[in-house]
Amino acid sequence: MKKQILFLLVFITGTISAFAQHKLDYPFQNPALSVSARVNDLVSRLTLEEKVNQMLNSTPAIDRLGIPPYDWWNESLHGVARTKYPTTSYPQAIGMAATFDVNAMKEMGDFTSDEGRAIHNESLRKKDYSRYTGLTYWTPNINIFRDPRWGRGQETYGEDPFLTASIGTAFVEGLQGNDPKYLKAAACAKHYAIHSGPESSRHTFDVNVSNHDLWDTYLPAFKQLVVNAKVAGVMCAYNAYQGQPCCGNDKLMVDILRNQWHFKGYVTSDCGAIDDFYQTHKMFPDAESSSADAVLHGTDVECGDHTYKTLIQALKDGKLTEKDIDVSLKRLFTIRFRLGLFDPVSMVKYAKIPITNLESQPHKDLALKMARESIVLLRNKPYGDEKNNVLPLSKNIGRIAVLGPNADNANTQLGNYNGHPSVVTTVLQGIKSKLKNADIFYSKATDFVSDEPQDFSKLIDSIKDADVIIYVGGISPRLEGEEMKVSKPGFSGGDRTSIALPTVQTDFLKALKATGKPVVFVMMTGSAVAIPWEEENVPAIINAWYGGEAAGTAVADILFGNYSPSGRLPVTFYKSDSDLPPFEDYSMKNRTYRYFKGEALYPFGFGLSYATFNYSDLKLTKTKIKKNESVDADVTVTNRGKVASDEVVQLYLTHLAGGADVPLYSLKGFKRINLAPGASEKVKFTITPDMMKLVNSDGKSVLNSGDIRISIAGSLPSQRSRELGSAKAVDAILTVQ
Repeated sequence: MKKQILFLLVFITGTISAFAQHKLDYPFQNPALSVSARVNDLVSRLTLEEKVNQMLNSTPAIDRLGIPPYDWWNESLHGVARTKYPTTSYPQAIGMAATFDVNAMKEMGDFTSDEGRAIHNESLRKKDYSRYTGLTYWTPNINIFRDPRWGRGQETYGEDPFLTASIGTAFVEGLQGNDPKYLKAAACAKHYAIHSGPESSRHTFDVNVSNHDLWDTYLPAFKQLVVNAKVAGVMCAYNAYQGQPCCGNDKLMVDILRNQWHFKGYVTSDCGAIDDFYQTHKMFPDAESSSADAVLHGTDVECGDHTYKTLIQALKDGKLTEKDIDVSLKRLFTIRFRLGLFDPVSMVKYAKIPITNLESQPHKDLALKMARESIVLLRNKPYGDEKNNVLPLSKNIGRIAVLGPNADNANTQLGNYNGHPSVVTTVLQGIKSKLKNADIFYSKATDFVSDEPQDFSKLIDSIKDADVIIYVGGISPRLEGEEMKVSKPGFSGGDRTSIALPTVQTDFLKALKATGKPVVFVMMTGSAVAIPWEEENVPAIINAWYGGEAAGTAVADILFGNYSPSGRLPVTFYKSDSDLPPFEDYSMKNRTYRYFKGEALYPFGFGLSYATFNYSDLKLTKTKIKKNESVDADVTVTNRGKVASDEVVQLYLTHLAGGADVPLYSLKGFKRINLAPGASEKVKFTITPDMMKLVNSDGKSVLNSGDIRISIAGSLPSQRSRELGSAKAVDAILTVQ
């Protein structure tokens, strides 16, 4: 060990000495100095015009100082996106949340920044400084998916603050790396804050949520990523909050982000958000006043190319000072120095990652693993007089019909904010790989939506001899997404006007049922879909999200029993539109599993398996505690089934005193385990005082005296979960004195 340390010191000293032998024109070029000293020196040498140009997302070179161009805008939502190189594509964010697998998520972040570094390194070699070659990724999207109609909900980690914070933290830690000096890449928590549609009014709406909802729902994930995960960047949202645009908001940007959370990183606007200050929010008369206000509130980068250019005139007019601009410049260059962008390649281990790292086998293996883990089995019943459930299917099937608009649709699988892998395996291709000798009939069968009644008789006649029918439908990222020019039944502008499965698909499934053949419905979606008829009438239903490059293989593995399904819903699947409050209402009343008082079609955390799990022997180390004490809860989980399977063990707290602002349930822990048939494992959770706190009407977290029900299960511990086949939860009462 001592020899290793000595070698490392010699290597570092030698590297710095070798670098020092080259003429250093300026102190900021000297890697032996601290980052702050280098940043201060660099910023002091810039002209006002140079400073302002460095505050746009696409920064020009400063040739006289040897500063190359840099574009802050890059994306890596579920793999490096929008690049000219082929990259590994993991499941869409909502699908990765459905894995409830923080270890896989951290590894995904690590692999993604490997590929991002490889592209950046190759781009530098070619002197390519174009967009999507930098190391500042505007990811993750940790907004709360409060309403399933929001088209961008697919980019989030679901409706729960704890799950969102946990998955988001794992991603940030993986992406940014663990080097004590250098960031591997820079993550960015977005969109800060209280931003989840509608897309049509995102540039104009002014949210005024209660302090309770702000701190109970909308801010916890941001706080976790800023305070604990040390995320490098934050993106402020388009909308306004309490009368001020988010990027120029006293409470959000100054009081909370900088003063309470002590955020030291950089803030970028969403693209065009500073324009909105005067163009749509009408808060200021012109670009000059808007840009000054945004900078004074701590927005360091404008994603745009013109509004911040008026900062030169704003300074001349006394609306801010050059010192105010310097504050932003220092934050921005600190990130670039921490990324090692001004140091010799020999000093930055990440700068050596080669382009051959793209789509390496471990990355592709993880994409398949996460696709498998994301798939949620919603229903699995016997068909007709059969004793066994429809799934898994036999590989000895003679004739199978594979139908639907997503059966052979690589475009849907890749979601949005996506990369373009060399190979995408569709469901049809995945099934063909399993059934080498079967007669496979394929037809797109239906569009996603239709304005006209459809005649399915000819197609139905073509599949009358099929042993089993697989319909791969759902919706598409070409229908739901960011501010889209889409207007079709059930969809408008990227959002959904109805959460119901499009009528043409339900009608087709009814026709398939009438054939008398067993039907499997594989649904791809980025959000919750209401399928009450299907739940009653289709024996097997799988939710596959937008599963990335390996989705087809993963679905086939589930269908034919190569993998036991283990995904869990990160959102509530409601029964109908009537369950939802108005889309524009940001109050959490009757929203998400935490406050919804109705009966869900499929509850949060729900997902079936090919195994059968039993929960027993819940024990608390104490049943009465003081407010400053923690307590351990352990439970025995047993696989009573015939196949090995993963299980997602979930911990929920319920404060029995209740109250209008008290959640019905709160997820406070989860662990993914694997059990062989007949095997048991004792799973332990530590419940801390912070986990037991409630947010009061003032937005303060307080721990009240009283009884708390501790529930551990494989789903939300509700009656509906048990009706659908989840194992019964085990409960215990903890008294806080």
